[in-house]
Amino acid sequence: MHNALEALQLLRSGNARFVTEMRAGHLLSGRERRGELAGGQNPFAIVLGCSDSRVPAEIVFDQGLGDLFVIRVAGNIVAPSQVGSVEFAAERFGTRLVVVLGHSMCGVILATLEQLENSSRDSSRNVRSIVDRVRPSVETLFTTELRRDPEALVRHAVRANIRASADHLRHGSQVLEQLIQSDGLLVVGAEYCLESGVVDFFDGVPS
Repeated sequence: MHNALEALQLLRSGNARFVTEMRAGHLLSGRERRGELAGGQNPFAIVLGCSDSRVPAEIVFDQGLGDLFVIRVAGNIVAPSQVGSVEFAAERFGTRLVVVLGHSMCGVILATLEQLENSSRDSSRNVRSIVDRVRPSVETLFTTELRRDPEALVRHAVRANIRASADHLRHGSQVLEQLIQSDGLLVVGAEYCLESGVVDFFDGVPS
């Protein structure tokens, strides 16, 4: 099993292959690989990402079957089921890297900002439950000069939401806290750029 820093380097290298179109994905999902995995899995990283169709983790990190334990939810929010999924993989498979993967121009971020600007905007109870989890991390941005620059506001809000989700995983679970303190678990935040394909690991990465 790879430790957290080794796993992080594997993701960085895979993303570099994706960006330069030197992908090895066809070698990672064939019949032989399926046979190897039939009896169990050993993912080297857990990725909590957004459900956006443009950001499939296995593709942007150029990984194959059995490499990543991926949890996808709109806005890469953290709710009990997401925390439990991360706990499950970290405990059961010994995976020691967790990545919260957001992306530029996230639709859930845009929806949250729109609701903050227009509180009467209607949405279903279920959509509101997602927006309400994003709101605390971005509403304070409206008290800054960013409110005068919509593009900058969205950029900062995307990263604020990623940081909040990563922080929730670090401090909102006794299981994960214990693994961080005693067993080398690392939780990092990253942003995928829709235009370039580059993933920037910007939060919680050891210097």
